[in-house]
Amino acid sequence: MTVKLSLATLKDAAATAAVPAYDPKSLTAGIVHFGVGNFHRAHQAVYLDDLFNTGKGHDWAIIGAGVLPSDAAMREKLKAQDFLTTVVEQDNNKTAARITAPMIDIIDPDDKAALVEKLADPAIRIVSMTITEGGYFIDASGHFNPSHPAMVEDANNPDAPKTVFGLIIAGLKLRRERGVTPFTVMSCDNIPGNGHVTENTVVGLAKLSDPAFAQWIHDNVAFPNSMVDRITPATGQREVDILRNDFGIDDNWPVFCEEFKQWVMEDNFPSGRPPLEEVGVQFVSDVAPYELMKIRILNGGHATIAYPGELLDIHFVHEAMEHPLIRAFLAKLEKEEIIPIVPPVPDTNLDDYFDLIERRFRNPKIGDTIPRLAQDGSNRQPKFILPSTRDRLAQGKDITGLALVSALWCRYFAGTSDSGRTIVFNDASAEKLQAAALKAKEDPDAFLVFDEIFGEVSRSDLFRQRFGHALKTLWSEGTARTLELYLADQLVK
Repeated sequence: MTVKLSLATLKDAAATAAVPAYDPKSLTAGIVHFGVGNFHRAHQAVYLDDLFNTGKGHDWAIIGAGVLPSDAAMREKLKAQDFLTTVVEQDNNKTAARITAPMIDIIDPDDKAALVEKLADPAIRIVSMTITEGGYFIDASGHFNPSHPAMVEDANNPDAPKTVFGLIIAGLKLRRERGVTPFTVMSCDNIPGNGHVTENTVVGLAKLSDPAFAQWIHDNVAFPNSMVDRITPATGQREVDILRNDFGIDDNWPVFCEEFKQWVMEDNFPSGRPPLEEVGVQFVSDVAPYELMKIRILNGGHATIAYPGELLDIHFVHEAMEHPLIRAFLAKLEKEEIIPIVPPVPDTNLDDYFDLIERRFRNPKIGDTIPRLAQDGSNRQPKFILPSTRDRLAQGKDITGLALVSALWCRYFAGTSDSGRTIVFNDASAEKLQAAALKAKEDPDAFLVFDEIFGEVSRSDLFRQRFGHALKTLWSEGTARTLELYLADQLVK
């Protein structure tokens, strides 16, 4: 028998899945979260569910929010099941399902007035977000971009904002008018210094319309940095069917993820926070070493295997890790070019950390896909790959492998795999990137013209030489042979 997920059917679902030890109806909201996607429901929401199961923190439930059409679709699917989510945690040796209930509502994305009013509610003490790396309106160097059309529009219409940051500003302004203590703004996205980046965007946008209020935000609002980690693939029919067939639960949008999870945060919450340290969250004075390690080694590793995987027609991440050339490419690049320039991390051996990353990438159960890793490269490359390239160049070190990653990305954007299969892009800049990638077949520099992506790296003669040679080799010899040449230290012109 299949159980349709809802509060009324929790007892039935308990036959195959762990269910909350608390009464979801007893929770009250303390957090508004923008971006109720899979990662949020597999990470922040799971930590809160763990906490609530201990009997603590029940005034820190989540109210979801969003500004995109996809947020409206998510709201309808979750509302139909009382905002419950089935999280399926998959390790190499086991699979287990749990039903989480820390979310008690999602505000209609079309009702901006209701959202601003909720942001002004004194009970809301944290506003968090997972809006992807591309949602922060920053350039390749991580600086706020005030000329972005969305920022210009919100600056011209501060009383009718459309972006997450415009809404946060409106909520803070209403709290100040009412004498309510400002909430803490907590980014949960994979961006170096995500708290600083968030502050720069919020303050930068406010400054465009109200410089005095921008200064007030700077002086009074906390933006803690954090590092988040859990591999969480997209949900498709495969996941819905597995949950129904193996666990007997019908969930409109379940989440599948690995068993491993990590969350490291600066303890900077003037208005209070849930005691998440009791369920495994690390609170530290400086997150930077942890987040740089994760972004360079894990996220950079994902980018490293994504494009050769696509060009060799590989669909799943674990299958890419089974390919001897891709796995060896990842190991050589990480050990020779990425890890040596990652600063020390407290109580962490970086080689052991990479061994953990390899094991996680090889997990066949979570079904993470190469197309997911390859998407949104115009935002991910400047954050996950090019900073390592930049730092090595600054230290006078070679970047043959990192330049090859950029060349593979360019070759991918030509639109076909080595076998001739059409590649489907998921990138806001896909049209211009593909046009440039096709020109780059004859003139590699044509792909390096995007200063918002490559920045100072593209002005390095060594990078341009390594990139150009790698790209021409990819076109003339193919992906597999190019990897072989790199592994044999024969890719240098």
